[in-house]
Amino acid sequence: MSALVVENLQTEFVTRAGTLRAVDGVSFSVEKGRILGLVGESGSGKSVTGYSILGLIEPPGRIAGGRVLLDGVDLIALKPGELRRMRGARVAMVFQDPMMTLNPVLTVGSQMAMAVRAHDKVSQRAALARARDALAVVGIPSPAERLEAYPHQLSGGMRQRVAIATALLHRPAVIIADEPTTALDVSIQGQILAEVRRLADETGTAFVWITHDLAVISSLADDLCVMYAGRVVERGPAAAVIAEPAHPYTAGLLASVPSLHEPGTPLPQIPGSAPSLGRLPAGCRFRDRCTRADAACTADPPAVAAGFDREVLCHHPLVRA
Repeated sequence: MSALVVENLQTEFVTRAGTLRAVDGVSFSVEKGRILGLVGESGSGKSVTGYSILGLIEPPGRIAGGRVLLDGVDLIALKPGELRRMRGARVAMVFQDPMMTLNPVLTVGSQMAMAVRAHDKVSQRAALARARDALAVVGIPSPAERLEAYPHQLSGGMRQRVAIATALLHRPAVIIADEPTTALDVSIQGQILAEVRRLADETGTAFVWITHDLAVISSLADDLCVMYAGRVVERGPAAAVIAEPAHPYTAGLLASVPSLHEPGTPLPQIPGSAPSLGRLPAGCRFRDRCTRADAACTADPPAVAAGFDREVLCHHPLVRA
């Protein structure tokens, strides 16, 4: 059963150059206990998709259409007060910079306890006990002592674990994680990814893991959505997409992963750069950078089946069903 279903999500921003659609018809679903990787270059719309799911888009931005169903409830249709009650309790977010989550002048324990009591009428002692248990769940040693610490007294990896623990306080159905390990060294990153995989398996929480790093997501995600210029251009099981990409853009991203090449050899690059949302090419948005593009690509690409539970938005996919 799907914990989260996103249907034809559209998010746009009003600018001097006109109305720009940063998320254009994005659809996907995440089942309980599974991790969906949302992958793409900077500016592809993946982070805006995450913020849209939680209703965190502010003017001049707005959600122009679509539905976001959390356990069958459309979050977009909720009133602001109803949505605030859902945030943190049923759907939570982990940001790239934990200092966006943690208040530098409050101890870890006091702010985690506030997060508990924002949704549950419990005593301060009970809230601190839940906070301590959440810290233990994400692998923080001596969790009772960490409750007394201030954020600046913790390492970057420890702060990110605190942010994940805070998101887990109410056992939400879904957690959106926006590049939460980007600033961490490889060993700490690996530890956190292992903890997240374990949490998804043991708690049934579904994760949407937003990243530009295919090397990271390949070891974590069950399913992948590859975004380009506001659209999902490829979707399917992570192992199948990585082993045999169907969209030329996905293939280009994988070819540029350093770990797949001998040290010292030049990395293949996707030519050109992603188009501006204000000057999108007609038809396929990737066609100006694609070696397979032809006259057919001036029309909008169809959604093509590329194997079991796989779909690609392309006139000339590398893989077909």
